[in-house]
Amino acid sequence: MLLSFILTGVILSCGQNLRVNVMTSMPIVSLIRRETFSASHRLSSPHLTDKENEETYGKCYNPNGHGHNYVVLVTIRGVVDPKTGMVMNIHELKKYMHSAITLPLDHKNLDKDVPYFKNVVSTTENLAIFIWDRLQSEMSKPELLHEVKILETEKNHVVYRGETTTNNFRCSRKLTQNMGNNISSDSD
Repeated sequence: MLLSFILTGVILSCGQNLRVNVMTSMPIVSLIRRETFSASHRLSSPHLTDKENEETYGKCYNPNGHGHNYVVLVTIRGVVDPKTGMVMNIHELKKYMHSAITLPLDHKNLDKDVPYFKNVVSTTENLAIFIWDRLQSEMSKPELLHEVKILETEKNHVVYRGETTTNNFRCSRKLTQNMGNNISSDSD
């Protein structure tokens, strides 16, 4: 059985022998834009008891919540358009990020003001998934979205590249549904 994959100008054929044919040589470039926003939240899972929430989230389970000045780095990756010299117009990316990040999240209580987090724990991991999904729905070429990186604190960073796992296979989130949420703490 011979399987073939076409990946950005390269044909990979997998069988008993690996064969790589380069169709064209097109440079791949990453464009990264930084955005910031401030938001508050309280880490609490409805699937855990008060004691389990306290043990899992520690000081982030504070009944009054806490806040962060988040830094978000969005990476667009693709072939440079020979006509424009760009992977994507930076003004388009700025518009997408404003709509997907700033408008729904800046100066908000994530748990109370953002409907997505009504039934999803507002960890930075889930925040990265939320931002990814919003960007994908805003972008005219969502296949260019490569990475969402959130710097929650100086010490804690989360990276999401749209991947999920299904039956021990690594899949693009573009092809599968999110299978669940991981619980983690954003404390030091």
